[in-house]
Formats: sequence, structure tokens, C-alpha cells
Amino acid sequence: MLGLTWQNVNLDAGEVTVQLQLQRIRRRLVHDETKTEASTAILPLPEICITALRVRRKEQEAAQQAAGELWTDSDFVFTTRYGTPIEPRNVNRSFADRTSKAGIRRIRLHDTRHTCGSLLAALDVHPRIAMQILRHSKIAVTMEIYTHVPSEATRKALRRLGKHLGKQDRK
Repeated sequence: MLGLTWQNVNLDAGEVTVQLQLQRIRRRLVHDETKTEASTAILPLPEICITALRVRRKEQEAAQQAAGELWTDSDFVFTTRYGTPIEPRNVNRSFADRTSKAGIRRIRLHDTRHTCGSLLAALDVHPRIAMQILRHSKIAVTMEIYTHVPSEATRKALRRLGKHLGKQDRK
């Protein structure tokens, strides 16, 4: 998300083009292509994300006004109050602080991908679709690492299987 630029956001169409990332490499912030070809894609946005990005744009415009000459035009969606890229470690710290204040279990920001994968699985989203959403290049990554299906969903699936197999016995 730190590599996302406004050029790659289309709020009217409700989609973003994911193609760049922002990383700290050897003490420098580097804005570069994503790791794999599968990571690069156009993603449709849920309405909550479109709304959040519209709010972000307004906040950024206000920050630009307040910063005046100190503002740096970078086109990044997520910036400091002066328009410069946000340091990835600061995002991690901020996420940890917010989870603590919310009184929820502390996890790494990257672990929210696991949460997303598990929620998609629990909602019976097809694994190929989940793979596209999570930007994985291999289905095995999606299935083996990112989908921790809740036990209730597992029980429900096994009940459905049992009912189906029971019908087969009666034929």
C-alpha cells in the first residue's frame, strides 16, 4: 500500500492497479516494481476502500495546503504531512499502537494477509479468486499458508459431506 500512487487509483471505476512497492533497501527507500508478475494487477475495490481513499485524498489536499512550500509532490497515496513517502517501519509501529489501543490481539501487519485469506475461505470464496485477491503467484501459497479455516466452517463442510455420502448409500 505504501507504493500506491494516485496515478494507479481509479475511484470512478472502483479499482487500483498494483504494480509498485515501497521498501527500505540498504538504508534507502526504493519505489520499485512488485516482486512477481502475479503481484501486478488491477484489483476491484470494495466500497469501504473507495470511501476511505476519497477521504484520504481530501486529507492529503488539506495537508498540502497546510504544508505550503514544504510540501513535496510525490503522487503517493499515503504520505507524511509534507507529502514524502511514509517509512515502512513507522507503519508497523502505528499498526501495533492501534491494535493495542483497540484492545485486540497484537499481530504483525503482514499477518493481516492471513486474516484476509481465512475470512475469504470462511466466506466460501473460490481459492482461485482468493489467490487473485491476495496476489499470490501459486495456488499452493494461498491454500497452505494463508487460509486458516475456522473450525466451525470445517464442521459445516464435513456435515455437508456426510449428508452427501449418506445419500449415495441409499441409491
